[in-house]
Amino acid sequence: MPVYTVHAPATSNWDLRTTDRFTFVRDGFHVWAALFGVVWLAWNRLWLALIGWIVLMIVVDVAMIRFGLGPAAVFLVDGLLALLLGFEASTLKRWNLSRRNWRQLDIVVADDEEAAERRFFDRWTAKRRAPGNDQSSVDRGAPPPTRDVPGQAFSRPLPPSRDEIIGLFPEPGASR
Repeated sequence: MPVYTVHAPATSNWDLRTTDRFTFVRDGFHVWAALFGVVWLAWNRLWLALIGWIVLMIVVDVAMIRFGLGPAAVFLVDGLLALLLGFEASTLKRWNLSRRNWRQLDIVVADDEEAAERRFFDRWTAKRRAPGNDQSSVDRGAPPPTRDVPGQAFSRPLPPSRDEIIGLFPEPGASR
């Protein structure tokens, strides 16, 4: 089943008016990006990636011709680069969204984009209706909690006991 990542513009309040701007990016191989790379990049408005792709193709082709490689080798390398673009197309889309300050909200597994939208919005609305909904605690960009903070339960782990062995034999020297 395809995997979709859900992205939203970085705003402090998400409500029903902003949900139409949510974007679902399918992870996996994009055939049209591999076959028509320049057109696909322009169609998806990936302008920096388009410029980089054109420069990369020109530099690689000119370098191979200067080194005296034949047209078959140039075609093979261009085909491999096209396959690379097909595999990394969704990564380029996500990079472009993150560059424009969009947040990744969720990851959804579904058969198609419509089913992914249904699954995501079912989960999203259930979370929004839940009592004690604290969206700041869901933020994955925060650093992990630190140790050695007085008053926190996890600040000092219990020292390991010398008499206990973790595993199949709870007592040292016990028979099998």
